[in-house]
Amino acid sequence: MKEKIIIKIFVAIFIVQILTIAFLVYGIKTVNNSIDDTNSKLDENFNSVGININSVNSRIDTVDSQISNFGSSVSSVQQDLSNAQSNLEKQINSIKAKTSADFSGIINDVLPSIVSIKTNAGQGTGFIITSNGYVITNAHVLEGASFANAITASQETKPLELIGYSNTRDLALLKLQGNFEKLDLADSTDIEVGEKVIAIGNPYGLSFSASEGIVSAIHRTTNEYEGNYIQTDAALNPGNSGGPLINTAGEVIGINNFKIEGENIGFALESNDIIGGVNEISQSKLGTDII
Repeated sequence: MKEKIIIKIFVAIFIVQILTIAFLVYGIKTVNNSIDDTNSKLDENFNSVGININSVNSRIDTVDSQISNFGSSVSSVQQDLSNAQSNLEKQINSIKAKTSADFSGIINDVLPSIVSIKTNAGQGTGFIITSNGYVITNAHVLEGASFANAITASQETKPLELIGYSNTRDLALLKLQGNFEKLDLADSTDIEVGEKVIAIGNPYGLSFSASEGIVSAIHRTTNEYEGNYIQTDAALNPGNSGGPLINTAGEVIGINNFKIEGENIGFALESNDIIGGVNEISQSKLGTDII
């Protein structure tokens, strides 16, 4: 009888353990399912946040682009206004020069690009043709010299380096260190007889001066030099050699070379011949055109 009771107790305990284990397994499975659901929801939330962040970043990029475009537009407008103001000032100066004897506006524009050239053998004039400091003058200005300095319109003295020269065109190319305002060379095929011009230079080593005249003739030639020459009645003095002959637009149409003694007749090498001669020198010495 006792044995049967013990067996029943053992069976009951075994059944209780099985039920307990089954309950625990069910509970663990339920917890795991809950954890999986939670992780899935978290992933969805993170993905949603990521999408929103990407959307916000995209909008920020769009706004940045619009701001950048707006800034570029403002800069462009400012540049256009600056160019328009500069062009208007040039047009006003040109109109003044064409309608009266007042070249003051043109002279003020070109003077910073003109230099007085001093050597141990003499003096003359030159002018800057590139913003990085290339200067041209007559080759005969440097004749017999062992060094040359440039005196700017602001009275600064700077050393000049000789790059090369052309005796056949009476041109010399020199170099100043630094950045400068340059003069533009006109197309000499557009020069007209009778148009007003000014010759700017440094006569006799004095301060800069300008003399007014007209173009008396074009495409003159000489037995001494190559190229075409402008004939002008603008007064040319010895120190004017190498200086620019300027039209009413402030452009260089020639470089002052020589005059006929006793007559008010001067000659300037035409701008297209200047360009050809300078680039021949620069190709030979530098391997490239500079204008």
